[in-house]
Amino acid sequence: MTSRLRIAIRLASTLALLIVPPLALQRASAQTTVTSERPATFTLPNGLQVLVIPDHRTPVVTQMIWYKVGSADETPGKSGLAHFLEHLMFKGTAKHPAGEFSKTVLRIGGNENAFTSTDYTGYFQRVPREQLAKMMEFEADRMTGLILKDENVLPERDVVLEEFNMRVANNPDARLTEQIMAALYLNHPYGRPVIGWRQEIEKLDREDALAFYKRFYAPNNAILVIAGDVDAKDIRPMVERTFGDIPAQPAIPAHRLRPQEPVPSAPRTVTLSDPRVEQTSVRRYYLVPSANTAAAGESPALDVLAQLLGSGANSYLYRALVIDRQLAVSAGAGYQGTSLDATQFMISVSPKPGVDFSQIEQVIDSVIADIGQNPIRAEDLERVKTQLIAEAIYAQDNQATLARWYGGALTSGLSVDDIRSWPDRIRAVTAEQVRDAAQKWLDKKRSVTGYLVKDAAPKREEKRS
Repeated sequence: MTSRLRIAIRLASTLALLIVPPLALQRASAQTTVTSERPATFTLPNGLQVLVIPDHRTPVVTQMIWYKVGSADETPGKSGLAHFLEHLMFKGTAKHPAGEFSKTVLRIGGNENAFTSTDYTGYFQRVPREQLAKMMEFEADRMTGLILKDENVLPERDVVLEEFNMRVANNPDARLTEQIMAALYLNHPYGRPVIGWRQEIEKLDREDALAFYKRFYAPNNAILVIAGDVDAKDIRPMVERTFGDIPAQPAIPAHRLRPQEPVPSAPRTVTLSDPRVEQTSVRRYYLVPSANTAAAGESPALDVLAQLLGSGANSYLYRALVIDRQLAVSAGAGYQGTSLDATQFMISVSPKPGVDFSQIEQVIDSVIADIGQNPIRAEDLERVKTQLIAEAIYAQDNQATLARWYGGALTSGLSVDDIRSWPDRIRAVTAEQVRDAAQKWLDKKRSVTGYLVKDAAPKREEKRS
């Protein structure tokens, strides 16, 4: 497999996970069977947390190991290190040389991948159930047995830089998001891109990767999620045999402490110009609480508010901008609820040609002001709550989605009960809570507005004869 194809496959998987937060992954499926059995959980003496999600419909199992470390946990000046190490975790151990793990997964008809976010790094395999013990042995071995040499570290750094070019440098939309996030977070490391800043990626080396690996990759900093045709009573002895002798890393703190954001005091704007832009856009990000940091009821209210504002043709922003005033070709909103620290509420609009950004912003502001000042229509509130709850139930039909859902949430400070009670908390959201959320959190002082515009290509100078 070429490095470019490997990047494309990994990127597709990573974006599928990262664009949709794990609590919202409940909304990703259109199937109808409900998997309602409560996952079994236990913790080994060395601190490894284990969650087992039985699903006996097919003889397949998904193994995911989630490390509670992401780009926000990197040493300042070494951005991209968590993602770089994710790549290097496929370089082999003394027991299993580079390529053996991946070739084994391919040979038995499975699939695998890995992903890095701000709060976690994860690795997964989906294989026939009888192959689980082998996958578990591979994963336990590379938790502590990784071997890195300059001859495979430095070429992989080039692969990451190529990925940076594909994902960011040659993608105006991604560059705008990068700049918005850097402006939104003045103090918190969420302002650093997960893939890193180019000038810092270029300097990452073997020693950086090994130090990060030894610091964070340990059983007491990991969650093992097993979903599929398994029983918890059989999984526990298998996990104990495979992971039980790996020592804990006592230097890892029980709770991650990061620099936090000051109270926002002024709106900010960024403009990105690029000759490759085919569609201009306006994006506004608000700094808001995550499900982990919000007061009771606030996070579900923000979920409902995002659905009301920007999900589908009946949403308020879509109707106002696309249907009624015909100023835009698309409009949407989202809330990134699953995050360890303060997170983002996002609005995105693609204007029609010739429409000024100021016109778009006036409509956005008026729609938000209306929600904050007037009661939500009861039928609208019930419609979006029903949509959220129904999609949450439907998505439970996919074992890999469930594994992502639980793993992403648990590594972001939530509990199994938080995850399972999410539909009930959505059902309990009131019109007053939605109004209060709009008033309190969608304050322009808490926002960064980004503009993506087409920049004229530079003219070539004519040669004089």
